[in-house]
Amino acid sequence: MGNDIEQYKMILETLVSIFTVEKGVLKVLLMKKPNNPYKGYWILPSSILSNDETILENLEKVTEGKLKLTGMYMEQNCIFSNLDRDPDERVIGVSYVGLIDYVSATLKMENIPGVELEWFNINDIPKMGYDHEEIVKSAIIYLRKILVNSKMLKNLFPSDFTLPEIQKVCEQILGCKLDRRNFRKKFINLGLVVDTGYKNEGKNGRPGKLYRFTDEIKERDLF
Repeated sequence: MGNDIEQYKMILETLVSIFTVEKGVLKVLLMKKPNNPYKGYWILPSSILSNDETILENLEKVTEGKLKLTGMYMEQNCIFSNLDRDPDERVIGVSYVGLIDYVSATLKMENIPGVELEWFNINDIPKMGYDHEEIVKSAIIYLRKILVNSKMLKNLFPSDFTLPEIQKVCEQILGCKLDRRNFRKKFINLGLVVDTGYKNEGKNGRPGKLYRFTDEIKERDLF
């Protein structure tokens, strides 16, 4: 009986791919692993599930406890169970996707001792430990499904933005160019955004109109 029980023992971990937008570029948050295995490699924020907590409690331990990121939007996107995920033990990974605006993330993550964090362009992911590169790629594919939704985009742009900035992010997510006039017309005619009456300094000193999503935004697919 004991041998039968042993073959069912395994470890669960939660991992989270946290995305933000900085200057019109979609980025993912990675941390540098301080010890072996994969010392010095970039990995996703993660935590091993203990016997006295739920998966969501464990996830909060990572996002709120370790990273200080409270109130972040999150969705579970995939389970990773390859036998060779960890070189030492049998570990099942429960992957989540998180969305947060850059200003909030930067303010909340100031001065976290002992944790080396960095935001990476999703098109320039460094070499990663374990199977975390595969997990990030899976999260990006998942993003293409959810970020075409107006309410999902609002998580990344809670305050003022220019339409070219948000178009750049949509193009990065979708992997294709979008017509500027049609894009602008869609966002304005659908009542998704309002003109704030302010402008910022754009390229070559040309000011761009600043918009924000409406308070009661209707949930709809945009593309």
